[in-house]
Amino acid sequence: MRRNIERLVDLLVSVPGIKSVSMTTNGFQLAEKSIALKKAGLSSVTVSLHSLKPDRFSEISGGGIFEKVMEGINSAKENKIPTKINAVIIRGCNDDEIVDLASLAFSGDVTMRFIEYMPFDGERMWGMEKVVSGKEIVDRIRKRYNLIPESRESGSTARLYKFADGMGSIGIITSMTEPFCSDCDRIRLSADGKIVPCLFDKAGYDLKPLLRNRATDDEISQFMRNAIARKAPGVETLLKQVAPLQHIRPMHTIGG
Repeated sequence: MRRNIERLVDLLVSVPGIKSVSMTTNGFQLAEKSIALKKAGLSSVTVSLHSLKPDRFSEISGGGIFEKVMEGINSAKENKIPTKINAVIIRGCNDDEIVDLASLAFSGDVTMRFIEYMPFDGERMWGMEKVVSGKEIVDRIRKRYNLIPESRESGSTARLYKFADGMGSIGIITSMTEPFCSDCDRIRLSADGKIVPCLFDKAGYDLKPLLRNRATDDEISQFMRNAIARKAPGVETLLKQVAPLQHIRPMHTIGG
């Protein structure tokens, strides 16, 4: 999507105070870019892979080529870029592949992260009946593999598990059934220049006018502080107040 992405990574890595630079990607060009990204200092990469069936993968991703994405994942691993794989699990769509996806982590040094279905789909097909809970996902994996829970770090989105006798690890992101709003410390800058303090809040605070009018660093900092101060309570509160929870936004509008 962005030309010379490795140059951007290099610029970000060189900024004082930045400890790590990671990237989430559909992986379509990762094979061609992995060497350059590693050289630029990329800390890790997360690739979206919602199915291991080429036809289903193409349908979910809007025409993506499964083999090309797998080539990108393998290239990242070969170039020693720590790799995570994300799969959003939707009941009746890809929940029959949970154990097969987990096998990617068991047999390879990657973290396979399973994400509960959230109201961010572009076609507005959202519904709580399609959510496969993190507990159900773990229970299904445990029918084949022995999982050992690891302690969750404060602010982390995922609950991690390691295999008793496997190479990688499993991450479970329970945004809907066990929200982690109480210690969430994340803030996003969307592709169109808006500060998004919470994924589940439709509000966005436009940073572009300040940048285009050459605002000072102090003015930009204060604007961001004010945006964060208006952060919504989060999905945990929304689920108690709104029934049923409605579609919020397409995920691609905030870069995910």
